[in-house]
Amino acid sequence: MNAMRDLTVQRVRHTLRMRLLQVLRVRKMSSQLLRVTLGGPDLADFVSASFDDHIKVFFPAPGQEQPVLPQVGPEGITFPEGATRPQARDYTPRRFDPVAQELDIEFVLHGDGPASTWAAQAQPGKYLGVGGPRGSFVIPREYDWHLLIGDDTALPAIGRRLEELGAGARAVVVLEVSDAGSRIPLVNGPDIEVHWVYREERPEGSMLLSTLRWVSLPEGDGYVWAAGEGAAMRDVRKYLVEERGIDKSRIRASAYWKRGNAAVHETIDD
Repeated sequence: MNAMRDLTVQRVRHTLRMRLLQVLRVRKMSSQLLRVTLGGPDLADFVSASFDDHIKVFFPAPGQEQPVLPQVGPEGITFPEGATRPQARDYTPRRFDPVAQELDIEFVLHGDGPASTWAAQAQPGKYLGVGGPRGSFVIPREYDWHLLIGDDTALPAIGRRLEELGAGARAVVVLEVSDAGSRIPLVNGPDIEVHWVYREERPEGSMLLSTLRWVSLPEGDGYVWAAGEGAAMRDVRKYLVEERGIDKSRIRASAYWKRGNAAVHETIDD
């Protein structure tokens, strides 16, 4: 291990902008995951510095071709007077190509919410609004190992992280999805160990903790990133701290959603 490595997590701020984008392509990644590629001149200064970034996605209201986007001004974020506020959700920028000016977002097709409903009928030419990211939480790649944990909603972030780490990285991945048809291709490497867990009819997130109990972790300095259903992520974080002895400063756990709630995205801490 190199004592000169800088393993400091960095928080980077970005200028908040709202962007009106159009669908360029749609691709089914698995039985439940849909990749939508967006483009448009508003992407000219888009920045996403971390796989952990999230953007706010604004959906057109029924009967609208384009969503009403908020305005960013001296008083913060406001909506045009009298306008109907659009439904919005947080998503991971899965891939951004600054040369082609393309942004990929992946949607889990899991029900009747505004995101799933829009994604199910997405096709080239459709409009979508995107705000942010406001900032980036940059986790150094130089850790000796990386433990990545999540349910279906974490697939885009984990897929991006593995691509950015590269096949030479040492990573342990624990992913819980509904069934084998929900798996996606991930970066392979001699030191990348992926555990797929199928919950079938069990509640989302319920299989992660039992899987982690028998997963071995490498020696050295590691960092844990976990995202998924809120209660499950709290249990995962508590177990890793109390039973595995991992320092809280080396764990980034997030609730990407909460059972019984809508539009949730929060960092889990004490």
